[in-house]
Amino acid sequence: MRPEDLALLHAPGSVTLHDDLLLVDVAHPDLEADAYRGSLWRIPPQGPPVPFTHGDLDTAPRISPDGAWVAFLRATAGGSPQLHVMPTGGGEPRPITDLPLGAGAPVWAPDSRRIAFTARVPEPGRYGTEEGVGAAAEAPRRITGFRYRRDGIGFTQDRRPVLYVVNALADIPQPVALTDGRYDVEDPCWYDEDHLLVSAPRDLDPESLHTDLYAVPALGGEPVLAVRSAGSAGHPAVLPGGDVVYLGAEFSGIHAVARNTGLYRVSLRLGGEPLAGTRLTEEESVDCEPLPPLAAEGGVLVAVRVRGAVELRLVPLDSDGAPLGKLPVVLGERGWVKSFAAFGGRTVAVVSTPEHPGQVVEPDRTLADFCGPLPQARPLREITAVAPDGYPVHGWIALPEGEGPHPVLLNVHGGPFHQHGWGFLDETQVYAAAGYAVVLPNPRGSAGYGQAHGRSVIGALGTVDADDVLALLDAALALPECDSGRVGVMGGSYGGFMTSWLAAHHGQRFRAAWSERAVNAWDSFTGSSDIGWYFAEAYCGPDAEAQRAMSPLHHADRIALPFAVVHSEEDWRCPVEQAQRMYVALRRNGVPAEFLLFPGEGHELSRSGRPRHRLQRFEAVLEWWSRHLTA
Repeated sequence: MRPEDLALLHAPGSVTLHDDLLLVDVAHPDLEADAYRGSLWRIPPQGPPVPFTHGDLDTAPRISPDGAWVAFLRATAGGSPQLHVMPTGGGEPRPITDLPLGAGAPVWAPDSRRIAFTARVPEPGRYGTEEGVGAAAEAPRRITGFRYRRDGIGFTQDRRPVLYVVNALADIPQPVALTDGRYDVEDPCWYDEDHLLVSAPRDLDPESLHTDLYAVPALGGEPVLAVRSAGSAGHPAVLPGGDVVYLGAEFSGIHAVARNTGLYRVSLRLGGEPLAGTRLTEEESVDCEPLPPLAAEGGVLVAVRVRGAVELRLVPLDSDGAPLGKLPVVLGERGWVKSFAAFGGRTVAVVSTPEHPGQVVEPDRTLADFCGPLPQARPLREITAVAPDGYPVHGWIALPEGEGPHPVLLNVHGGPFHQHGWGFLDETQVYAAAGYAVVLPNPRGSAGYGQAHGRSVIGALGTVDADDVLALLDAALALPECDSGRVGVMGGSYGGFMTSWLAAHHGQRFRAAWSERAVNAWDSFTGSSDIGWYFAEAYCGPDAEAQRAMSPLHHADRIALPFAVVHSEEDWRCPVEQAQRMYVALRRNGVPAEFLLFPGEGHELSRSGRPRHRLQRFEAVLEWWSRHLTA
């Protein structure tokens, strides 16, 4: 895969199913327009997929319970996504909303007429709501809490999400606000004809890291606490008998990091005392992806992170702390489930694999492939190693064509509570096609290997995780296809942290480094990142000297190898000051450092940034490594 092959990545997103009607949204980067394009497709029981809509960017399809209507989001060029509805038999989509900042994904009521959704509502005079007043001329923001901005969104305190209900079949649909924007609401779900369930911060305090489930009257009224979680609760779903399942994690205070998310079940008593759910899955071994659970024959479907895969597994309803081994795999083994749907005993999913960005599948059958074979797509090979303390390490390597030995790129993932694995990663394919062996480690701190594995780096960043990364690198370099004399290290976010850390402490092992959107200094991260006010202490502890010792910037004087500092101007997860401080320190020390700064982008540039910036980033990466590993 070459950088310009980004345009070939026609990837399905969400699926919806009713009887034999199966719809999926499919999007792709348009390099010429520097935008994302996409529409809805129907996948018939037999034969190839057929277009269902023809918008600029149509996403999030949902079929009504009676099967008569499809609701979805449509964004026109330069505009925000708005809710549209059309008959399942075909016809012209009808706009349902016209909100300043767009609408969220639709959720049908049992009556197949009303739709719930969330939408961010701007304060008067902000975000273009006052004609002739641009962003630079707006009044100052009065900020009173920690959670006032979010990467990829911007400032949030002056445009919090509001829960709406709209009669989509009315002659003139009029969305009605059910909450007032004083706190966040997420994951709406119809509990019955008269109530919705939402996830909201504890005690409706926007500063709380804890979330509970609240019941909101569909005709208006104050939210009522329905489920008091053990830490967090979200993505509720109603079972046929009326019980509710939801995804949640257990933690106290600010210690929300590296916690496995499980499936819970509860029998609600609206108007009575709020209840706590029973955890159906084991905390240590089962970690659910944040995808809504679905009732199915024999239990509840959930997506679970497992050793580099995201598998669709079935949780029996009579479970009580069931371990991973007791949950049957339905779909996604050695793959990455992106979305799924179930109806009438049938289950379908969008599954990504190392060589494919996503196919629509059901057990034992591929239903649709919108991308086709990618040029020079390379498979992954599992590799294992043993860390110096005897701990087992797991990861992958992608080898380019030819015998080699090839130059090697050690690519560390972000998080750190995330994982490399069996899903498609365009970076791996681009680098392998360019002639590099790409090593993908899942060190301690990663997700998918048990909660203890993920939490083993708390207060110990740069210790056992660095040992694991280097152990897997050594296992890769033992392969005859790899050139141990030409090795580069790279990564983004936590991967950028690890790149900087390894460059400082093990720089002799590498020819150059590419550190992207990195955490380099925990002291300023605490006050500048959208999550820094709790994240730094949760991972490093409260002691300032301990945080300093775990900051790559503190060790910058040890770095001597060529070093690329790469960042986005509007990254609020790892703000640009993290890059600036490292770059200045390196240059002052005489290091051959370069600073590549992308305008108008956030933390997610490499995954969902402007298509041209993604292309330019790939070109810059390959140019950097051609200078330092192949020249």
